[in-house]
This record gives sequence, structure tokens and C-alpha cells, in this order.
Amino acid sequence: MERAYNFNAGPSALPLDVLQLAQKELVNFKETGMSVMELSHRSKEYDRVHEDAQQLLRELLEIPDNYDVLFMQGGASLQFAMIPMNFLGKEQTANYVLTGSWSEKAVKEAKFIGETKIGASTKESGYSTIPSIADITYSSDDAYLHITSNNTIYGTQWQTYPTGHSIPLIADMSSDILSRPIPVSEFGLIYAGAQKNLGPSGVTVVIIRKDLHERTPDHLPTMLRYDTQSKSNSLYNTPPTFAIYMLSQVLAWVKEKGGTTAIAKQNEAKAKLIYDAIDESSGFYRGHAEQGSRSLMNITFNLPSDELNKKFLQEAKEKGFVGLNGHRSIGGCRASTYNAVPVEACEALRQFMVEFKRIHS
Repeated sequence: MERAYNFNAGPSALPLDVLQLAQKELVNFKETGMSVMELSHRSKEYDRVHEDAQQLLRELLEIPDNYDVLFMQGGASLQFAMIPMNFLGKEQTANYVLTGSWSEKAVKEAKFIGETKIGASTKESGYSTIPSIADITYSSDDAYLHITSNNTIYGTQWQTYPTGHSIPLIADMSSDILSRPIPVSEFGLIYAGAQKNLGPSGVTVVIIRKDLHERTPDHLPTMLRYDTQSKSNSLYNTPPTFAIYMLSQVLAWVKEKGGTTAIAKQNEAKAKLIYDAIDESSGFYRGHAEQGSRSLMNITFNLPSDELNKKFLQEAKEKGFVGLNGHRSIGGCRASTYNAVPVEACEALRQFMVEFKRIHS
């Protein structure tokens, strides 16, 4: 079977080695005579899967012992509400930095819970940049500062984080977690939907500093409390067992590749192939993100006209490229180069871009 050049923004490419292992184990996991999807989540066989995923995450991201690693459901969208529910007190304000559509959705949910503020925003520039850390405003009554580390729609990414303040830093890292080393100890909470760099959709990873559990109000329903999942080791209710199994296999694959440092170097090389095609095109390809804010995960660009955008996308599809359409809210083109996208796919895209420009410029 010939594999597609998969540049989907999410659900996205998974490592072929992981898919082949899952295929091999699908109907008989570890000689149990059952699929991992059929195992009891209370069984010792599944317990090993669960623990492996937690320990591999701790190892790869160097997560300190005073942090919980939780496996939850509902995607990042549920976290948008759970965070203020657990941490936004009556006399406090939730501080959000707006860098794209997902940060807008996060603050929208927080407004249902309590007071919010915008510490910084690049909306006026069309979300083409990440704000300067020096431009973020803080207050003594801020409950936390929330950022979105990478913006899939606009193709921007935080190069350095706004750390060093006494208020907890919370980050939605759904689209760039595991793509580079992260200073976890500088954050109060990190959350990420799995369907971009961690595995298939269905599980959300939450990394939370344990002392923050003390801030959860007593009246909050059981399933909306982080301490519920902490006390039960993410087994209070039936977890998405197959998604966690796949997460564990993807983490093992990253470890085999040399960990986040090695993965980061490869991601830089992959993104450079495509950004160079943009920068060397004499304006034929126009990147959306400004250079200092460019994402290594989502490369967004336009051609000189909508007609050429459509022609580019149609011809790319015919040549086996998948997922290059920009988000429906802004159009254009987008190449998502997550960890599992091979270098060969990025080389092929670069070659196609150079040839398309030669013919149509």
C-alpha cells in the first residue's frame, strides 16, 4: 500500500511503526486472547499499559514528582471550562493571552464561570505574531495566566514562555506537546488533546502541579474536579483504553527516536524545507506568520490569488498530498508537520511547491 503524504491538522499522521504494531496486536494483545479494547480497565494487563504511558510521559518531558499526569476525555474544549471551574475564585480574574481562535474559545468558556481579562492580544494583526512577553499585563488578583502554545489555524508558536511570575501559568499545548523540550516546572498546568502529536483522538493529557488541587471548590461536581482523577489515577470511570494504548506506543516511538531533543531537531529540519520554499519564492508564496513567531508544527501560506490557491490544492491532492487546505475560517494553505510526518513527505511537498511556482509564476 502506498501511504499518503498526510499533512492533516488533526487527527493527524501517526508513526507507521506504531500503526503496524497496533495492527499486529489488535485481536490478541500480549497473548490475552483479547484486543486491548476488550480488556477490563481494572485488569493487570491494562494496568501495565496505563502505567507505561504515564511513566514514558514523565521521562520524555522530565515531569517532576510534584505533578500529576492525568488521562481525561472531552478534548481541550472541556479543559477550557474545567480550568476556571477549578481555579477561578470569586475575588479573582482569569488572565488570557489571545493568539488565535482556540485562545478565544478558552476565554469564552471562562467568562461563563467568572471574571476574565485579556493580558495581551495580537488579534489586530490578524494573529500573525505572538505577543512580546514584556507586553503582557498582570494583576495581583489574577488566578492564572493562560496561553495557547501553538496556533494551528494561523501558524504561530511561542518561542519562549512567559514564566517567572507568581501566578500559575497554564498552557494549551494540544498541537505542539512532545515536539520539543518543555520546562514543565515553570507551569501550573499543561493540557493537550492527543490527536496531533500524542496519538489518536479520544484522550486528553493533563499535567498538573499537585498543590493546585487545594484550590478546587467543594461544590464542584465530581467529574469536573481534577482531584477526582488524581486520587483515582485517572480510573474513576472507564478511560479511553485504546487511545491510551496508542499514546503509550507513540511515546515509546519518540523515546526510540532519541526523545524530545532529537525530535525537535528533526521538526526544525522539516519545517525549514517548507519555509525555505516560501522564502525563496520571491513572494509567490506568502506566509501568514511573521518570522519570529513561525510555528514548526503548522505552516500557513497563500498564493497570489484564490484561483491559484485552489489550483495548488487540487494538483497537490492529485499527487497524493492530503490535508493542505487552510482552516475554513481563513482559507489558504496549511501544512501540518507534526512529529509523525516523515522528512520525505516534507521534501516531496517542497519539490511540488518549487515546481508549481516555476510553472505558474
